[in-house]
Amino acid sequence: MEGLSGCGTRLFIAAQPRDRSCDDRPVGRALQITLPFDTPTSLGIAPPSATIAPTSLGIAPPRVPVAPTSLGIAPPSVPVAPTSLGIAPPSVPVAPTSLEIAPTSITIAPTTVALAPLYFVRHRRARRYLLRVDPDGRLRVTIPRGGSKRDAAAFAARNLAWVRDQRARLSAPAFAPEERARLRAQASEELPIRLRELADEHGVTGLARVTIRNQRTRWGSCGRDGHITLNWRLVLMPPAVRDYVLVHELMHLRRMDHSGKYWQLVAKACPTYAESRAWLRANGRQLR
Repeated sequence: MEGLSGCGTRLFIAAQPRDRSCDDRPVGRALQITLPFDTPTSLGIAPPSATIAPTSLGIAPPRVPVAPTSLGIAPPSVPVAPTSLGIAPPSVPVAPTSLEIAPTSITIAPTTVALAPLYFVRHRRARRYLLRVDPDGRLRVTIPRGGSKRDAAAFAARNLAWVRDQRARLSAPAFAPEERARLRAQASEELPIRLRELADEHGVTGLARVTIRNQRTRWGSCGRDGHITLNWRLVLMPPAVRDYVLVHELMHLRRMDHSGKYWQLVAKACPTYAESRAWLRANGRQLR
């Protein structure tokens, strides 16, 4: 074992623990020989051929230069496109942003033209859509509560045949003006008298006034004030049918509705009212 000290080299040669010398005396565990650095060893150990490096380790500079810590990126061999992107013009021409709008003129459907002239009337007490052709040929369309003009126009379009029939009858009156005047005068003389006779016969009170009119959609009407209006065309009906219409209006002086109790009053005063109603449904249009 060899160690180093400040003044020289100490060489420790380990000995076998139980070896003996030539004079058979025990030898110590180790023989210590002190040699100076400049003294050649007597043991035949050649001095080192190379100088021992100092304790402070000096690392030789590398043969290949090390790149610096700050990374320097070489410029690219291919030029990089700038950050601002230039879009090439399209090969196909783009349509302009200004939109050409078609004209707003709308072709009116033939059904709408056939219904004209027409007008709409809202009636909060009406339960359904109603049509009526006025004496001047205009079509009146009644709109019930919650209804719309769009639905009312569709309802009128579905009944176009009826509208045409009513207007045709207006253009060709059933009676000449002189005959119409005569019949209306006859109605004004006969109908109020017959109405009062039936009121007395069935014990109906409250009749205040009777008026004869040229109604287009009704055969008669009764107001809460006791005013009864009758259509002059009643004089063209059979007597039984005429009396049914008069009784119908008189019973409204007792009940201002069309409930079951009302129809019981009508049946008691006019037992054949069902036949009279059927006659009106079948022939009433011919009298208007």
